[in-house]
Amino acid sequence: MRAAASLRRIGLPRLVVHLSVLVICIIWLIPTLGILVTSFREAGQITASGWWTAFTGAAETSAARLGEASTAKQNGATYVISGSVFEGGKGGTVRAFGTRVAAPTEFAVGKAADIGDGETLTINEDGSYTYSKNAPFEAGRGKRVYLSVATPPSFTTENYRTVLTSQGIGQSFVNSLTVAVPATIIPILIAAFAAYALSWMEFPGRALIIALVVGLIVVPLQMSLIPLLKMYNEIGSFFGVPSRSYAGIWLAHSAFGMPLAIYLLRNYIAGLPREIIESARVDGASDFEIFVKIILPLSFPALASFSIFQFLWTWNDLLVAMVFLGTGKDQLVLTGALNALLGSMGGKWEILTASAFITIVVPIIVFFALQRYLVRGLLAGSVKGG
Repeated sequence: MRAAASLRRIGLPRLVVHLSVLVICIIWLIPTLGILVTSFREAGQITASGWWTAFTGAAETSAARLGEASTAKQNGATYVISGSVFEGGKGGTVRAFGTRVAAPTEFAVGKAADIGDGETLTINEDGSYTYSKNAPFEAGRGKRVYLSVATPPSFTTENYRTVLTSQGIGQSFVNSLTVAVPATIIPILIAAFAAYALSWMEFPGRALIIALVVGLIVVPLQMSLIPLLKMYNEIGSFFGVPSRSYAGIWLAHSAFGMPLAIYLLRNYIAGLPREIIESARVDGASDFEIFVKIILPLSFPALASFSIFQFLWTWNDLLVAMVFLGTGKDQLVLTGALNALLGSMGGKWEILTASAFITIVVPIIVFFALQRYLVRGLLAGSVKGG
């Protein structure tokens, strides 16, 4: 009865929406969790099992050799070789064994297995074995067996130490921060002033400028990148500015992000109560004072919303960074360094996952720090206009 009453109070449509959002969030978080767990695992365990087995142990297939014929001891008419399959190894718990690589789990542990030619083999969970035959063993190397070994969970921070020290990711991390932070702040500052002017200041051509801003949103980055680079090089050579510099990429990201920033902020600012603006003007406040003391504090949700988009875009960018910064080892941003690792260490998943998580950890922090403003800012800007 209580469950039915709660369901009626919440409402079935609302419950379906909440469950759908929860499912989507879980689906999005699973890959991130997999990257995080894999980045702390050892290479052998990554190869042997999936990340979801990391906390319960992994079942690895390994090979071992039994003792040679010279170590056999005669017990009546039977010859016996005993020892441990883990001699010189890392140890573990044997779950099953076999004599063929295609069937490493053919026989159960702790039970005598008939492996043919009058030979029997017993391997226990701790790796100890008894290999017996009703005739002398043939001279030569010991018999090879294959084991399914359960190893305990093992985690290491060596992957991150390797990435941050020897793979150049540390410098690339600094480069990405140097690019992303100013490239997020600059367009926000300029767009906020422009959005206020387009919302509350009367001047000729305002509607035309708004239409132009909306039109610039759909201009493809790839189409305007080369002309922008050519223009920057010409201006830079005139003023003696290097062609490969952070100033260039800051200006490029600001230019590409400005139309969307102005559009979002203008929609939000235009929807603020007119009475507040008019009261401030009656009290003698200038446009600059209104903007700084009233508009900016009230527009923080919209500013935070665009900050998330702009920061994620600049942090994950590769094309603009390669064009304006170059591809040198000291110039690569995180995405470029990770792309280089994919070519040089395609099989070392422990290195790749550690690098990938270093790449996404900052955007995750930024998103969760500002996410409560995201929906509020976007929705307010989409339903209000002036």
